[in-house]
Amino acid sequence: MAPGHRSLGGGCAPVFRLLLSAWALCLAFVTQPAVAEDGYDLWLRYQPLAAEQRAPYTPATAQLVMPTPSQTLAVARDELLRGLNGLLSRTPASVEQVSTAGAILVGTPRSNPQIAQLQLGLQVLSPGGYVIRRRNVGGHSTLVVAANDDVGVLYGVFHFLRLLQTQQPLQAFDVSESSRIQLRMLNHWDNLDRTVERGYSGESLWDWHKLPDYLDPRYTDYARANASLGINATVLTNVNANALVLTPTYVHKAAALAEVFRPYGIRVFLTARFSAPVEIGGLKTADPADPAVQQWWKDKAAEIYKIIPDFGGLLVKANSEGQPGPQDYGRTHADGANMLADAVKPFGGIVIWRAFVYSHEQPDDRAKQAYDEFVPFDGKFRENVLVQVKNGAIDFQPREPFHPLFGAMPKTPLAMEFQITKEYLGFATHLVYLGTFWEEVLRADTYRPRKGSTVAKILDGSAHNYARTAIAGVANIGSDRNWSGSHFDQANWYAFGRLAWNPMLSSKAIAEEWVRMTFSNDPKFVERTVAIMMKSHEAVVDYMTPLGLHHLMGRGHHYGPGPWVEGGPRADWTSVYFHRADENGIGFGRTKTGSNAVAQYAPPVAAEFGDVKRVPEKFLLWFHHLPWDHRTRSGRILWDELVYRYTRGVETVREMGAEWQSLTPCIDAERHAQVAAFLKIQKDEAKWWRDASIAYFQTFSKRPVPAGFAPPEHSLDYYKSLEFPYTPGHY
Repeated sequence: MAPGHRSLGGGCAPVFRLLLSAWALCLAFVTQPAVAEDGYDLWLRYQPLAAEQRAPYTPATAQLVMPTPSQTLAVARDELLRGLNGLLSRTPASVEQVSTAGAILVGTPRSNPQIAQLQLGLQVLSPGGYVIRRRNVGGHSTLVVAANDDVGVLYGVFHFLRLLQTQQPLQAFDVSESSRIQLRMLNHWDNLDRTVERGYSGESLWDWHKLPDYLDPRYTDYARANASLGINATVLTNVNANALVLTPTYVHKAAALAEVFRPYGIRVFLTARFSAPVEIGGLKTADPADPAVQQWWKDKAAEIYKIIPDFGGLLVKANSEGQPGPQDYGRTHADGANMLADAVKPFGGIVIWRAFVYSHEQPDDRAKQAYDEFVPFDGKFRENVLVQVKNGAIDFQPREPFHPLFGAMPKTPLAMEFQITKEYLGFATHLVYLGTFWEEVLRADTYRPRKGSTVAKILDGSAHNYARTAIAGVANIGSDRNWSGSHFDQANWYAFGRLAWNPMLSSKAIAEEWVRMTFSNDPKFVERTVAIMMKSHEAVVDYMTPLGLHHLMGRGHHYGPGPWVEGGPRADWTSVYFHRADENGIGFGRTKTGSNAVAQYAPPVAAEFGDVKRVPEKFLLWFHHLPWDHRTRSGRILWDELVYRYTRGVETVREMGAEWQSLTPCIDAERHAQVAAFLKIQKDEAKWWRDASIAYFQTFSKRPVPAGFAPPEHSLDYYKSLEFPYTPGHY
């Protein structure tokens, strides 16, 4: 427990008994020391099952019938054999036809004649969909993994192995899966010098200097991991784009990566700097209405597609945070996006235009800006344009209400942008499982066009009949051996992929899958580790931004607390702009008497958010500026409730650390030790967040820390004096 903090759980004895109980349970399960692991294998470890665990599967995997007339089917077969050999310690006999009980029949109707003869329900599948069935083939009991296309077979193989890894009964091998979202992509904010903006896991995975001649084996493992989740696209470069990436030298380097990724069903995208015609094309303007500019982009698209025939298209950040864009020439976002869309359309390409924008004129409320700039152009974008919208209206805050654009553009396909990397959530050292937060966003009801139109239904196209659908995650994948900077950050990569495939999946079920595949199938270990994950996001919200507070971090690098940040080139880059604390109260008034940002939501949502008695308390100060003695639903006044929640966050992290420590004998020492060390860092930094925030806001509330709660350990001047010039991810 952090010094000076009381336990909210009623003392240490119950926790101590929990530790002893968990230790005994793990010792009962573990029969031999766990083998050291470094996290490189992610959730594709394929560790041998014990004899009694593999007993049900061994008779069902005696032979394999899987012709491989394509690269994709070949890598699917290799993956299947790798998994079976690892999990079951045996390799099935490869045969041309099912000839005995216990066969696995894999392929498409075109690649495998025996599959063509079966009634498997393939006709209902969308591209990439697959089935796993138990069938009688020639009088023999057979497991069938089938799809209409080769990539679907690959996805089906990974699902088949997931069932084995998580030790599901054979009765569960009856699956029909199709993704609800067409384009499921990672966005890498990677620079050409191998730095990664907001990256916390080492250098960029892409070694541009050695490409295209040297292909790091990690590129293949990256593709395997993504294909195991159904991720089918990757944007290689930072949205704060460098025009050089569109030159032939770098396009050839990207083509080498595309060659590696192609068998795994992954298409490559690049980011486009809007001023590229000037910077690398020798033109005097990048005005999208200029015929010479339009022709330059058409020629550039033809050049790229000649080198990468299946190039996905362009992701664009324009007129945002200093990036050039069409507004520099008096044009609109639609003008800019449509010019690029026309250039890539002959080749089947798409343009993804980000809605995270800043105007030169500072608005009364930055939360309103994307809605104000994009809604007037609904229906004005080309059919091969998607508008990519962050989950919330500010910027990947620890918690935000869903973005009001979702549901507000029925004629323009909207793509979700989640942030897998934890820019505002403690970087790599804070354990924060984001599946719970993403589930909260995806299940939020927009009431557009009607009740039940959740964000998930906007994204999958069912609410507005979108012809194109997409979801993106800003990656935290780098050169660190464990890929993500920490072992539990792998869970967010995994959760994003699973929710991208099916946005209605349960975050808890996803966490259970990941824990079983990444660590152990021991029921008690799974239960307690999942419990840590499921409460981790609420904990970080408590100790960073309780009750709807937001944008309270250190300036620039976004490390640690900075609620006092003020001044600089823009008011809406400061903390004081967003919390608006004064002697009268705290919070950003976004109701009718304030900025009226609530009016951007559908009327039923606006009515709920705008009513202080009805708004969910997790968004209370997001929408309302309230006096310090406002009575919250717990009965506490607002100041006391803030102190309570800040403290609860610290206490929850302390409990997470104790629970993890109790699981020491359950997994290998190397991974356990890193997680334990990071939880210690998180506990200390959670206390720092709590104490600094309370010290600062107390200068306005003029109220004492409630009885039973420790005051901040240091003075406000001490917290304000801390500087961190070399934090990672800030370039």
